[in-house]
Formats: sequence, C-alpha cells, structure tokens
Amino acid sequence: MLTRYAKMSMVAMLAAFAALAAFNNLSDYTSNFNFVQHVLSMDTTFAGNSAMSRAIHAPWLWHGAYWLIIAMEALTAILLSVGVLMLWRARHRSGQQFNRAKAFAVAGFTVGLLVWFFGFMVIGGEWFLMWQSEEWNGQNAAFKFYAAILGVLVFLNQSDADRN
Repeated sequence: MLTRYAKMSMVAMLAAFAALAAFNNLSDYTSNFNFVQHVLSMDTTFAGNSAMSRAIHAPWLWHGAYWLIIAMEALTAILLSVGVLMLWRARHRSGQQFNRAKAFAVAGFTVGLLVWFFGFMVIGGEWFLMWQSEEWNGQNAAFKFYAAILGVLVFLNQSDADRN
C-alpha cells in the first residue's frame, strides 16, 4: 500500500505544479507573455543567425501560442487530478485494477511532456533557438519540469501486484 500512496502523492504534486503554472500564467499574463513573444520573435538570438526566417512577428500568433501553453498546462493539471482520483478509488483493488486506473495520470504526463519537453525544448529551444538567448532561455526550467514528469511516469508505470 505504501507504494500506491507514494504514486498517488507524486501524481498529486505534479497536478498541483501544472495547476500553479497555468494559474501563474493567467494571473501574471504579461510577464510570461513577454517570454513567449521574445522566444517566437527570436529577437535575442545570436546576431546574424541564418535561421531568422523562422521568427514570428505577428502578435496574434504570440498570444495564440501563449494561450495554447496555458491550455495545455491546465489540461495537464486536470488529467493528473482525475488520475489521482482514479488511483485513490482503486487503491484497495487488485493490482490489475490499480494498473488500469493509471490511464488518466499517464495521459496527463503525456500532455505535460508535450508542453515542457516538446514545446519548450524542441520547439522553443531548437526551432526558435531559445538556447542562444541569455535573457529568454527557459530550457533549464523546462528540463526540471519534464525530468520530474518522466521520473514519476516511470515510477507510476511500474506494475502493481495484488495487495498482501
């Protein structure tokens, strides 16, 4: 039972993290919007880089990308929260039933990886060359987030046997 409670706790912690990330982006829209704007416009990358044709200069696209990030953070939080509820309901059931109850949490972690790994590391970091910016580089923070998600996802997906 201790392992099941540990899995539920870790999923709940990451649900809280994703919810706070979405809340912070909504409650302090401008600060984090500026981050998205600078990354997408590539205005702080190395001078003369040959990938500047990728830059986006349309404010409506900056806002659209930012709202997509917020929506996906919120979806991550919702899926993980439902995942915790499903795990809680299955905590005294068989290993097979508990393993099936992991589906929403796995979906939440997948959406979280889409945000913090694919969105920030692949798209922001490599496509928009965020790594070149000294001021608007969110790769270290994103790494911490997706590493935590991956670690808990691996732990969660260890098969649970029937309780003794």
